[in-house]
Amino acid sequence: MIDTTIARFCRAIDLLIAAALAVMVVLVFGNVVLRYALNSGIAVSEELSRWLFVWLCFLGAVAALRDGAHLGTDMLVSRLSATGKKVCLVIGQLLMLYLTWLFLDGSWQQMRLNLDMEAPVTGTPVAVFYASGVVFSVLAGLLLVLQLVRVLTGRISESELVMVRESEEQAELEALQAELARDDAATGPAQPHAAGGKPQGKHP
Repeated sequence: MIDTTIARFCRAIDLLIAAALAVMVVLVFGNVVLRYALNSGIAVSEELSRWLFVWLCFLGAVAALRDGAHLGTDMLVSRLSATGKKVCLVIGQLLMLYLTWLFLDGSWQQMRLNLDMEAPVTGTPVAVFYASGVVFSVLAGLLLVLQLVRVLTGRISESELVMVRESEEQAELEALQAELARDDAATGPAQPHAAGGKPQGKHP
């Protein structure tokens, strides 16, 4: 049930990110075409694109939190036992929940302070800009709580106990190194040859 909820949760975020990116592309590309072709443009293009970019980054951070795609190191945790990994995971999630709360508090204060301020082009309250931090904090906090429940109820595999996942480039490099090692093991070590390209042997 929890796994399904998290999957649907992140699927909805992915759809929002895709929609924001599509609108940004239309606004920026359309504005460039209008500038060069008709010497006009979309007045709200720059402002709205900038706001959408900020929202896209914060929503993408939530999706990255689900996938373990943030920067980190598993040099220590990967060498611990399953119990040690679980303890570290719980401590890490509790710390992230605390930091998320701090971020929520700051974003909420900024949003309230800018309720009466309007953007120069669209006239939209600037609070909408800072609301991205509030939404991120709420979604990230909810996701962290759901993940913490999975850990405490034992509904998580050992491979998921390490929050950091290696990049695609690192995975490809390790796969290539493993393939080269298999090839070396199959062919065996190279035999030394004497000068001239002929193997040395004993003379009668």
